[in-house]
Amino acid sequence: MAAPDGVDRILEQWAAERPELDTRPMGLFGRIYRISRLSGDAVEATYAQHGITRADFDVLATLRRSGEPFALSPSGLTASLMLTSGGTTGRIDRLERAGLVRRSPDPADRRALLVSLTERGRDVVDAAVAAGLETQRRLASGLSDAERRRLDDLLRTLLASVTDPPG
Repeated sequence: MAAPDGVDRILEQWAAERPELDTRPMGLFGRIYRISRLSGDAVEATYAQHGITRADFDVLATLRRSGEPFALSPSGLTASLMLTSGGTTGRIDRLERAGLVRRSPDPADRRALLVSLTERGRDVVDAAVAAGLETQRRLASGLSDAERRRLDDLLRTLLASVTDPPG
């Protein structure tokens, strides 16, 4: 069993003040939140070493994962990133100025545009994804492979419950 943490101290305080409350969900989601915040900060710092932000990485990685020719329409990017069109446009503008993406006419529809990775953009995202994964590997190194697989299964189940709550 792991040593008590800051979340345990919060739960103890609630138990003293409101002993009738079952605070176990608060402990679960409190830990998930803290893990997300701390790991997100660490990965963000890793991406910064490659000259990009987390928001930049999201766009570059979406294009990279799309496969050859690593191009999507702005609306395709917007849908994949779950942003507003204005938010997507701002990110594309910034990445285009940095020489990481380019806009070009869609050969299938001259009225439409495609956003694609430049060679430099592909190099940056490939390096950043490898470095980000190494950071995540390091952060998860306290878990055995079996524990990681079990935690993945549990979190997948919890995510399904949060996405489509029973009742």
